[in-house]
Amino acid sequence: MDPSRISLRPYNLSDVDDFLLWASDDRVTRYLRWDEITSREEALAYLEMVAIPHPWRRSICLDDRSIGYISIKPESGDDRCRAHIGYAVAAEYWGHGMATLALKMAVSKVFDEIPDLVRLHALVELENKASQRVLEKVGFVKEGLLRKYGFCKGEIRDMFVYSFLSTDKLL
Repeated sequence: MDPSRISLRPYNLSDVDDFLLWASDDRVTRYLRWDEITSREEALAYLEMVAIPHPWRRSICLDDRSIGYISIKPESGDDRCRAHIGYAVAAEYWGHGMATLALKMAVSKVFDEIPDLVRLHALVELENKASQRVLEKVGFVKEGLLRKYGFCKGEIRDMFVYSFLSTDKLL
């Protein structure tokens, strides 16, 4: 895959059909806190009310077509030095390095774009080995296991926490 074909950009309402292709796939949303999106109307509403107004949610694009997302959510107040990062990529692109490349792109920018940010952290379910590998290939450090930490799809689940600091180097 030619890395120049991958980009990150804010969402537009015109992304709705590409977004719906991967956001309606339960394989993609399996480890996300939101369920698959099943209609064009629901996809438009999600883009308009969630993705577009989000302070740092980017569409992962292949040739400017949405194939996934990266979201960085900074904390506020005294915790503004931290932010949570989450991401997903269309199943047809799994195993092609797209998530790793997109995550490297996001991490290389976000510490400059969010001035007080020092730490990014990601929570990953134990079963989600592919996402753990993506984080490790980027340079995130596995810090530990949080038992019964995250509620997702009707269950309270164990999660690994990974972090990347502003002083860390991308791999």
